Amino acid sequence: MKIIQRKMVQIQYFAVFILLISVANAQIAPGVYLSDRENNQHELKIDKDYLILSVYKIDPAEFVKTVGGFYNIDGEMLKVQLEFNSDFEEDGVKQLEIPISAHGNNITLQMDDTFTFEKTDTLEQDLDGQWLFATRGPDTGQDRRGEENPRKTLKFLMDGRFQWIAFQTETMAFSGTGGGSFTSKDGVYIENIEFFSRDNDRVGASLEFNYELKGSDWHHTGQNSRGEPMYEIWSKRN
Repeated sequence: MKIIQRKMVQIQYFAVFILLISVANAQIAPGVYLSDRENNQHELKIDKDYLILSVYKIDPAEFVKTVGGFYNIDGEMLKVQLEFNSDFEEDGVKQLEIPISAHGNNITLQMDDTFTFEKTDTLEQDLDGQWLFATRGPDTGQDRRGEENPRKTLKFLMDGRFQWIAFQTETMAFSGTGGGSFTSKDGVYIENIEFFSRDNDRVGASLEFNYELKGSDWHHTGQNSRGEPMYEIWSKRN
């Protein structure tokens, strides 16, 4: 009996040890989290060790800001090494440290105020993940942009939400962003724009394209906003 009790105590200590390790190396559950306050939508997209936080007004439509980069949680602090910051010219911020707490599927961030984000429903689709623009198609062996290139255009798709961001990691120059909801099924990809940094009047537009997955590449074809033929190749980032 004493041997059994000793083993049970050892198992309990081991379970507590594993729990402490998991908390110390905590990551936020991947997904899309929303916090709607006074016509301002705060949208937090998280995938593995990367996150994007965007703020935009709903009515009338107006882009406010976006930041994104690689994150980790140290105790009760969310630390983010930014790859892009739409307000960088004004605030010069390259790193964020934000007090964080989790309650079930909700996340609370202590920024300029207290914001509670609710996790949206999980929705798996083709094209989910992070993609970097590689080159114009068709793929005939031309030079491709990759992770080593400081000039990047990132597309982040998850749980029916999409966002693209054009930026430069060395200078932190920000070129633009846009996002909203999307569907990708049977080779047809549709974007429904809900915010657009370059032109708020573009909000409400729906754009339809064709897609084909070839290995780790996404071949994206159709017509651009000017009605001209478009062929882009995006490479899976992770």
